[in-house]
Amino acid sequence: MYNVKEIVANKPSRFTAGHRMCAGCGAPALARMILRAVKPEDHVVVSNATGCMEVSTCIYPYTAWSDSYIHTAFECASATASGVEAAYKSMKKQGKLPADKDTKFIVFGGDGGTYDIGIQSLSGAMERGHNLTYVCYDNGAYMNTGIQRSSATPRFADTTTSPAGNVIPGKMQSRKDLTEIMVQHHIPYVCQTAAIGVFQDLYEKAEKAIYTDGPAFINALAPCPRGWGYSTEDLMEINKLAVETCYWPLYEVVDGVYHVNYKPANKLPVSEWLKKQKRFKHMFKPGNEWMIEEFQKEVDKRWNELLAKEEMTNKSQEA
Repeated sequence: MYNVKEIVANKPSRFTAGHRMCAGCGAPALARMILRAVKPEDHVVVSNATGCMEVSTCIYPYTAWSDSYIHTAFECASATASGVEAAYKSMKKQGKLPADKDTKFIVFGGDGGTYDIGIQSLSGAMERGHNLTYVCYDNGAYMNTGIQRSSATPRFADTTTSPAGNVIPGKMQSRKDLTEIMVQHHIPYVCQTAAIGVFQDLYEKAEKAIYTDGPAFINALAPCPRGWGYSTEDLMEINKLAVETCYWPLYEVVDGVYHVNYKPANKLPVSEWLKKQKRFKHMFKPGNEWMIEEFQKEVDKRWNELLAKEEMTNKSQEA
């Protein structure tokens, strides 16, 4: 295991201070750590889908990105990166770029631009096998445009388009499991991690993804204080509780083989995570206990399915 503090401390930050992301947001910490996993001598081209990160980090004439940066639309961040990656490859063959200069292509998109609007171009880039890393900062809704529900929004969450009230108790549909969808693309590397609170896990997975030969996908939990309704100082605790309750398991899939990176010794009830967020406060009102029970059942089901996949793929590997 790496000593992240020693490795990262002396690296320059490719994602600089002075951006305008909200205090207590998980996304900037995520971007900074992922880019620090890049070797200092390597160049990076970032393709960034429209969203909170884009509008808050690249306000002309200022930018928080020290590498090459392209702002692109919600639906085409992966297609943009695919084209750039192909162009760089062509220019190397033509001798227009040094053959020994390594450039890494990294896409950043929120769950709206990844799970929903951008899934077509993402799927295409993964299927074609472009040598790039896609990073989804999952804050569970369309936060930049007014906290509307997305397919990443958990069941029963209160959003502006799935308001909890007398008619419906928040979002009625279960959260899409995009990490598993990416696994089914049979790409070399897929992982799930979190923006803050598990920095060593994040750093190591970012390094693996970026230096994988071929497409890689990182799904990282990135809490939003405005949309989730927690105090800014609780960011790290929110992340840790997501992991300790197994709502957000830390795992990776390397060439089809599952590895669960953390298994809580004492798995906490998911209510510990839910009660820290205002978007779930209606679930704790008298008579709504069934919502917490349903939520717990789904978390347990997905966790057990993940453990079963780990056991199955590892046995297959040994055989």
